[in-house]
Amino acid sequence: MRKRLIIFDFDGTLGDTRRTTVTTMQMTIKELQLPERSDDECAATIGLPLVGCFKALFPDLQTEQYRLCAETYRRIFNENQRAIKPQAFPHVVETLTALKEQGFTLTIASSRSHASLSELTKGMGISESISYLIGADDVERAKPEPEPVLNTLSTMGYEASETLVVGDMAVDILMGVNAGAKTCGVTWGNGTRKGLQKAGADFIIDNMEELIEIANKFCSIPVLKLIF
Repeated sequence: MRKRLIIFDFDGTLGDTRRTTVTTMQMTIKELQLPERSDDECAATIGLPLVGCFKALFPDLQTEQYRLCAETYRRIFNENQRAIKPQAFPHVVETLTALKEQGFTLTIASSRSHASLSELTKGMGISESISYLIGADDVERAKPEPEPVLNTLSTMGYEASETLVVGDMAVDILMGVNAGAKTCGVTWGNGTRKGLQKAGADFIIDNMEELIEIANKFCSIPVLKLIF
């Protein structure tokens, strides 16, 4: 029996980017003279597409203002990324290496841009474990829609029933559920256990190393394939 596909979220799941993201968001808000938002309010939007983050924080802005927010954020983020380098969460590098060695196919579906995702995975030393990347600019309908998962399945040649989606936010879990995949929530990121449970996570872990046991347990579940 072949091993399965694991699709990871990035921010808050593999990479600890909260400080960089929140700092950049608040600098963007200040530069554009928008009302202040707290660290927690900014962090609660992590996982959404960039324009969606600002829509959640400022629902009454005009379309052009959201575009300006996104452009300003990207410029400031590129500057901050050099000064505030995001790090991999504990045991991420070792766990990804172990999973790949065991035969699992590992990919990432993120709400950040493809270029940013590529740069960060290389900087964190995990790019060699990852077979495929999907960023927000690679899809038309981002999380919680299933398109990032469905595109990955099509490209990598897997069924939804062979796939485990891993993330820290409800939108990650919903993306997996909407695609028909199994899901695993992680508690060290930006979401909450309650939110992950409410979204329908099949598994929830408190330490990245636990994923090895979950992944192998998932392999024992029979694969359901549609026969026409």
